[in-house]
Amino acid sequence: MKTTIKEQNGQLWAIFEGRFDTVVATTIQGEIAPLLQSTDKEIVLDCTALDYISSSGLRVFLQIRQHANAANQRVVVRNANSGILDIFRMTGFNRLFDFE
Repeated sequence: MKTTIKEQNGQLWAIFEGRFDTVVATTIQGEIAPLLQSTDKEIVLDCTALDYISSSGLRVFLQIRQHANAANQRVVVRNANSGILDIFRMTGFNRLFDFE
């Protein structure tokens, strides 16, 4: 699993690549710190290269969403494949995020 955090066009992007499972969730917690410190930028969670997300990965996404709610920020999940979208639908997480 690889995670890249970057600022682009006034947005804060997290680009996820590979399998977001329980094994890597703890590591990702440290990598997403810039997202949790931001208070003024839209957050984009780019899932173009995300192959799988487990419940632990969903918890990290939820943590980002909760922080963004407190800061009145928008969170967008971008380019999720059909398998990832199915997981979001089955868990009800599709109601928590905007998708593009």
